[in-house]
Amino acid sequence: IPLDMVDNSVDDMYSTCATKMEEKVKGTYLKKEMRKDFKKMWEAAKKCAEKKIKERERGDEALTKDHLQAICAYTAGGPENVYKTFNEAVRTNRTQYGSTFPFHSLHFWLTRAIQILKTSDSKCRITFRRTKSKFTGVVSKVIRFGTFTSTSVLSTLTNFGTTTCFKIRTCHGAYLKKYPKLGDREQEVLIPPYETFKIVSNDKPIKKLSDCKTVYILNSTGVQSNLDCQITEQILCLN
Repeated sequence: IPLDMVDNSVDDMYSTCATKMEEKVKGTYLKKEMRKDFKKMWEAAKKCAEKKIKERERGDEALTKDHLQAICAYTAGGPENVYKTFNEAVRTNRTQYGSTFPFHSLHFWLTRAIQILKTSDSKCRITFRRTKSKFTGVVSKVIRFGTFTSTSVLSTLTNFGTTTCFKIRTCHGAYLKKYPKLGDREQEVLIPPYETFKIVSNDKPIKKLSDCKTVYILNSTGVQSNLDCQITEQILCLN
């Protein structure tokens, strides 16, 4: 898998249109998407969200049940093909965005959940990601993951793999606290599709990841959102 800018990513960060997009999700997309695969995933996460809303920490009052349901759905593992289908769609469906992209609701709620959690915790974090896949990338190149990417404060989650590992300095990924389905067991930091990183090195041994075949060190360089607010602008043009 090449590490690059993932140009076909659905990378909307809703920077100036969160309120308008929320109306569009509640009024249009959620109803439409509830007829498909997404329905099972969303409904399965309902109980988890009802529990998590009672456990909200101080400073997280802006997280609604919808945001928490998105975190629960994304971290549930559940019918795994839906999670994989969602990630694949986010990586590749740029041209279907605003039309046949099947996950507008989950993409919006998850993005906003990350952003809301970041407002009360603006510092950058060092996180780790282990995978069973082989990634290839060029040192000093700027890249994006191009999809929602789970990383952890812990370097010890070896069950996720030892083929390619990452040590990441993320400034836009959010620490999910106790809000994932499994609570804070995995100490998850979720990186949004639009964060950009520079590959600092790919050959230095890292003490905490010494069992990994390849380790990439990535440093956040900012954000790039090619689709930022494009749907809501389309809506305005149509009216």
